[in-house]
Amino acid sequence: MQMPSRFRSDRRLTVRMGVTLFLLGLLYVGFVAALVALLKSWVLVVVIAAALLGAQYWFSDRIALYAMRGRVVERDEYPELHGVVDRLSAMAGMPAPVVAVSQMDMPNAFATGRNPDNAVVCVTTGLLRRLEPAELEGVLAHELSHVAHKDVAVITVASFLGVIAGLIVRFAFYSQLFGGGRRDQNTLIVFAGVMGVSAAVYALSFLLIRALSRYRELAADRAAALLTGRPSVLAAALTKVSGDIARIPTRDLRTAQAFNAFYFTPALGAGPGLGRFFSTHPSLEQRLDQLGRISAELGETAPGRA
Repeated sequence: MQMPSRFRSDRRLTVRMGVTLFLLGLLYVGFVAALVALLKSWVLVVVIAAALLGAQYWFSDRIALYAMRGRVVERDEYPELHGVVDRLSAMAGMPAPVVAVSQMDMPNAFATGRNPDNAVVCVTTGLLRRLEPAELEGVLAHELSHVAHKDVAVITVASFLGVIAGLIVRFAFYSQLFGGGRRDQNTLIVFAGVMGVSAAVYALSFLLIRALSRYRELAADRAAALLTGRPSVLAAALTKVSGDIARIPTRDLRTAQAFNAFYFTPALGAGPGLGRFFSTHPSLEQRLDQLGRISAELGETAPGRA
């Protein structure tokens, strides 16, 4: 019999997920209605939207692994990594996910998959090389928390609207840019309307998803700290990984940035900026402050101290 999950139900996270999905659902209905009104074909709009949503939901794990050069690894290839994942999964009372490794120097990890029974946890070789075993355990507990709370599925579905809106904006822009002046005035009005509605939807969904993503990262940190009982070790891993990513050349981070919402810590270079306000993750200071409070609550002795 499966033991009860030690990843506690996070009511605040559940409420925020529900509210965000409700608001995005309203936005989605309005978006589809606007496109139907502009394009005069509800069948085309609904079929394309449903097909794209289904593809994103069912194949997001394969897309993420392919994009980040992740490869599923067997137990005999990475026995220590499999051992940590198995032990944490047993502690949490959840199925052990598939384990993958990405041949990237950027130290990071991510979880993907539509539910705990179809989940993949992937770590980079850069992370494995840099972290101590206890630090790696904290990072993996963080990723397993995302799986247990179905964060990946929620973010995948939530981000769908923004992806579609963004694609429509690009399509409309390039069609107008390279289509020339052969279109009549009515066609131009429809194009402008589609582009305007899509841009507005993209901006609103972007802000909603970023707000949810920042909170879910804090929730995963909290769950991982409580599961392992060592928040200070997770804080050490977070500090080390964030510092090392900041030293990686920006050009080497550009490919990875598209998947920031799934990472343990975002693939961003050093230096403050307005972009951090729209980040998928809370600031390093926020995360360390929360872990410090949890450490105090647990009465944890910091590493290296008596």
